[in-house]
Amino acid sequence: MRNGIPNLSALQAFEASARLGSFSRAAEELSLTHSAVYRQVASLEARLGVQLFTRVRRRIVLTEHGAEYAGRIRHHLDQIEKDTFGLVSRTGMGRSIHIAVVPTLATTWLIPRLPAFQQQHPDITVSLSVRTLPFQFKDQPFDGAIYHASSLWPGTQGVLLFPEKELVPVCAPHLPRREEDGLTGLTHLHLSSRPDAWRLWYSANHLNYGPHAAGGPRYDLFTMMLAAAEAGLGVGLVPYFLAQPALEAGKLVQPVPEVLSVVQGYYFGYSQRDERSEALKLFERWLRSVA
Repeated sequence: MRNGIPNLSALQAFEASARLGSFSRAAEELSLTHSAVYRQVASLEARLGVQLFTRVRRRIVLTEHGAEYAGRIRHHLDQIEKDTFGLVSRTGMGRSIHIAVVPTLATTWLIPRLPAFQQQHPDITVSLSVRTLPFQFKDQPFDGAIYHASSLWPGTQGVLLFPEKELVPVCAPHLPRREEDGLTGLTHLHLSSRPDAWRLWYSANHLNYGPHAAGGPRYDLFTMMLAAAEAGLGVGLVPYFLAQPALEAGKLVQPVPEVLSVVQGYYFGYSQRDERSEALKLFERWLRSVA
């Protein structure tokens, strides 16, 4: 202990257990044994004099105090990670930036282009983490973020990389085509983060949005929806730039010509309060060039 600060290993064991809801899963993440994680958490509870978890059979559940403490500890551990990245960047042992990004854009657009950045700047390490909701940079260990929105987040600066422009319906080539009143012959695939997309598509094209369109499975990611559409599970509504490779390869078809125009786009942003590192400036310059 130093001035009442618990052991860092105990805090890491507690944070992982709280986040994963299991001592066993925390042990796997930390490369420890189940008993070692349990002892770390138990010693932390004894030191604090506060019960952090309740045990229900084989499950652990955070107490009210435990949930509050877990959120604060997670913030501080994230900040330590960010400070470490910053130290490495400043000492010349290699420059690092940590970027939050929406998942489908990361796998289909950003990562395939990153080798070109690494070739230009082999001394800069770019780490990526998935974030789908807005956040404040002061609360997260990120230097920048690539996200989908109508404008830059408040309190940030940055650039619009490219507009999304339109969502298009896509399905497997062998599925039945259009009926007179729209796509009633096809199961509609929905994205969880855009629950109104199909309703807006029907409204924009003056078609009846009924139970046939409102039903259908939900997916968390556009990559899941594209895979489901290719597998013949139904028709999905996706950004054209994401569907374009599969459309050109004949894996997907656009069963009807109607699209949904959108005003949102993909932005790269960072905090207005923090001074940008040279590595982040170079990354932004490269993003502008490829976008």
